[in-house]
Amino acid sequence: MVNRFLRTAPTRRLLATLAGVAVAIGGGAAIAVAATGGGPVPKPEPLAAAIRGALTAKPVKGISADINFTNNLFPSFEIQGSDPLLTGGSGHIWVSNDGRLRLELYGDNGDPEVVLTHSSWRIYDPTLNSVYEGKLPQSRPSSHKPGKAEAPPSLSQIQTELNRLATHLQISGAIPTDVGGQPAFTVEMSPKSSAGLIGQLQVAWDALKGVPLRFAVYARGDSTPALQIAASGVSYGTIAASVFDLQPPSGAHVVTVAMPAGSGKASSNHADVTGVNAVARHLSFKLAAPRQLAGLQRRSVSLLDMGPHHGALVLYGKGLGTVAVIEEPATQGSQKQLSLSSGSGEHASGIMLPTVSIHGASAQQLDTALGTIVRFSSGGVSYTVAGSVRPDVADAVARGL
Repeated sequence: MVNRFLRTAPTRRLLATLAGVAVAIGGGAAIAVAATGGGPVPKPEPLAAAIRGALTAKPVKGISADINFTNNLFPSFEIQGSDPLLTGGSGHIWVSNDGRLRLELYGDNGDPEVVLTHSSWRIYDPTLNSVYEGKLPQSRPSSHKPGKAEAPPSLSQIQTELNRLATHLQISGAIPTDVGGQPAFTVEMSPKSSAGLIGQLQVAWDALKGVPLRFAVYARGDSTPALQIAASGVSYGTIAASVFDLQPPSGAHVVTVAMPAGSGKASSNHADVTGVNAVARHLSFKLAAPRQLAGLQRRSVSLLDMGPHHGALVLYGKGLGTVAVIEEPATQGSQKQLSLSSGSGEHASGIMLPTVSIHGASAQQLDTALGTIVRFSSGGVSYTVAGSVRPDVADAVARGL
């Protein structure tokens, strides 16, 4: 579903969904990034103890907070108009104790909203007066016996896991601070490898209630966060079910993003189809999988079950510097130019997307502070190149196919 959506979705919808996913990851697991504001600060604790305290804290009934969303993914000169999904803005977030989430940003031309429930997602785009909605893949049934609480990991188990992570990451201790007026612990993590564009992640959680309250992603060498969600006025309590019932204005266009057949579960016929020769036998087009591209070694080749046809996923490099190449038969939809803006003149809104030439074809390039996506079609095959790499590296990979 994710691969197909990245390749075929109109770009405003894609950007809105990426923002929603970022908030879902950071919102269910981290609501906000906020500077220390002189509020209550907890007593110092070792990181493993602070983590276990969060895991054993009494669950809260819900979370509500004002937020300030910062988006520095795109260069300012590429952005048209004022759209809080692209430029950032203030808003509000609600998270229930059963995992439902709603984010609302306040914009000059309407308020974009993102809602996630147990089984579905919905995004309202006021600039297009459109609602995009879809179903979430169902998780596999848990083997855990109902009615019996799962015991939290011990201090030694947590420390063992931290030691394992420390082989790949520089991890700070639990830094006492406050977030949104709550006493919190902050941890900073930086990759030891120089691969990829991600420089640091920052996460903080309520020291008393165990609720994550801080999340930020920084590009390598940049002291300004690429993505940041900052909270103020954090409060805890039951969130009414009606909060998660998104009702757009009458007349809004509703677009259902269907999950391709077979995407909700792994195909037993194709789950183990890997390797150049094995994958090539299942494709209706010639597989492009050189041993090396742009100085990156080919790591794996896997068959993708994409509903009506098969595709291939080829990975180059390793770790955060991995570049993914998705190949599939070109269709009328995959060959359309990606639309990154709506309206015209002074009412234009979106991003000016640059194009590059790949094998004589016009390829579209989405360049962000954390990575690059290049998409083009050539010889009846549609290619998507994506990775946490600079545009020149992604272009070099594309030209080597």
